[in-house]
Amino acid sequence: MATLTVWRFRDASGADEAEKTLEGLAQKGLITIHDAATVSWPVGAKKPKTRQATSLAGAGALGGSFWGLLFGLIFFVPLLGVALGAAVGAFAGAMSDAGINDNFIKSVREQVTPGSSALFVLTSDAVLDEVMAAFKENSGELIQTNLTDEQEQALREAFGD
Repeated sequence: MATLTVWRFRDASGADEAEKTLEGLAQKGLITIHDAATVSWPVGAKKPKTRQATSLAGAGALGGSFWGLLFGLIFFVPLLGVALGAAVGAFAGAMSDAGINDNFIKSVREQVTPGSSALFVLTSDAVLDEVMAAFKENSGELIQTNLTDEQEQALREAFGD
């Protein structure tokens, strides 16, 4: 079973540093990375910068369309207004079917704000205590939703290659 995990950092560069930590954990066999992306929101910026992490082993399993849609639902729909929001509603339903619900989206939206950053990771086989300790050293705060095998498959079918 895969887990979609979001780690929030108190500064705009924290997610980039955490990506290096994640890569080190994977090299030690403490976690399997299927895909990852970062969000960085500098103070004073109107919107965050997003980037799919292509350097991580196994990255790209879901593809850019998944991350684009997820980040759009979290960060950009509130800025674009009701008309576009309604058009995106059907996509949000597909995300919910895949284990990413309104509460998850709202929680991330409320916690990843200007001056912060986040690392989004789809993983499996994590040695949880080791991973938690490594990210706490980077001042990471965890937001997590577990995906069932069926939900992971639904995400891959909807957004994979």
